[in-house]
Amino acid sequence: MSQTDAQGHDWDDDLDELPRNPWIAPLASTVITLPVAFYALLTSMLMPMACDSCTEEEAHRFDASFGPAFVVSCCGLALSLCVLLASWVCMRKRPAASVFLAVAAPLSVVFTWMLFMGLVDTP
Repeated sequence: MSQTDAQGHDWDDDLDELPRNPWIAPLASTVITLPVAFYALLTSMLMPMACDSCTEEEAHRFDASFGPAFVVSCCGLALSLCVLLASWVCMRKRPAASVFLAVAAPLSVVFTWMLFMGLVDTP
């Protein structure tokens, strides 16, 4: 008889507590996050066309705000993809953390896009 059996711990009960389909949350997050991140990146890349008919003063203000905002956007989207990847990695061993990360990934894309739109000084 091993030491774990002597303590009366039943390992089968622990296996029953794990969710049977831990991949559903990361898959749903992937289906939502990737198109939303693509839209956010496309919007941020096409934003300079919003100032094609600006005056010179408005164009200088826009250019000064667009550079840092685009860097923030790219970093935020990269962070969102890392969170999405982490939700897939945590899927088997820590399903609760995987669900949290799966929910956080699309929310971080939306937060990044809102931050980008707030930082850019559009005319």
